[in-house]
Amino acid sequence: MARLITYREAIREAIAEEMSGNDKVIFLGEDIGAYGGAFGVSKGLLERFGAGRVIETPISENSIVGVGVGAAMAGFCPIVEIMFMDFITLAMDQIVNHAAKIHYIYSGQLNVPLTVRVPAGAGKGYGASHSQSLDCWFLNVPGLKVVAPSNPYSAKGLLKSAIKDPNPVIFIENKMLYDFKQEVPEEPYYLEIGKAETLLAGTDVSLISYGRALHLSLAAAKIAKEAGISVELIDLATLKPLDTGTIINSVKKTGKAVIVEEGHKTSGVGAEIAALISEECLEYMNGKVVRVAAEECPIPSAQKLEAAILPSVEKITAAIKKACFSYE
Repeated sequence: MARLITYREAIREAIAEEMSGNDKVIFLGEDIGAYGGAFGVSKGLLERFGAGRVIETPISENSIVGVGVGAAMAGFCPIVEIMFMDFITLAMDQIVNHAAKIHYIYSGQLNVPLTVRVPAGAGKGYGASHSQSLDCWFLNVPGLKVVAPSNPYSAKGLLKSAIKDPNPVIFIENKMLYDFKQEVPEEPYYLEIGKAETLLAGTDVSLISYGRALHLSLAAAKIAKEAGISVELIDLATLKPLDTGTIINSVKKTGKAVIVEEGHKTSGVGAEIAALISEECLEYMNGKVVRVAAEECPIPSAQKLEAAILPSVEKITAAIKKACFSYE
């Protein structure tokens, strides 16, 4: 049976279900206890599971992730919350040089079943150091999986799979989605990491996105339909490993692609997908590959300026037309 819940509630349910089913699942982070987390995700978990499993930490991201890595090596399944994705920069050594590599360094004798949850993205006027989408930073690191769900249903199912995964997973939650509601089953379920979903079938252009940008892309696809353009919309859901088959098959069919992300364009997620398309689909192309991303500047605090540099429905609609009608 399904009921309408928020993205925030779906994530909380996923954590609670996995903690209930496995006493080795622990939860670490700043203000996740009595305060309930910076965005209210962990509200009630301390009362339910106790301070021995919902563990308040000092303000030291490298230490938080380091403890998580050590706990994972010792047989626990830690969930670590980094309050803002911007602060994950302070934990890059533990993530890149330890969590991602230990399984390989020790020839498979050790696993690091660590889930790092990170609220990301702009839209709230938080400014340059609290609004970034650093998703692409982790795509270049062998040993990591990167998940970025766009809705409550996928957030719950993918987070449960991430917690069970024997490998480290970076789980990206766009903070503008926390209040987004969707019907989600009451029964526990898991979704496959590395599997994209085709939300709209189309023949003219492949529109590829994820996270909050997926919702902007859906709105643009509806506008394009009114203009007679048939859009195939793909929700990536996982950034690493990419569902390359779904992307390639779609672009081979449509011959054109628009890729939308909230991060910056240079060396971004869209750049990787554009490279994939150029390698695998070039002979099928009859239009352009167009990327829509944040402008090349730090995220402003002023909300009008912030909105101006981020992807928008208007920018995505223009990109669809550009891909389909290259003379525009």
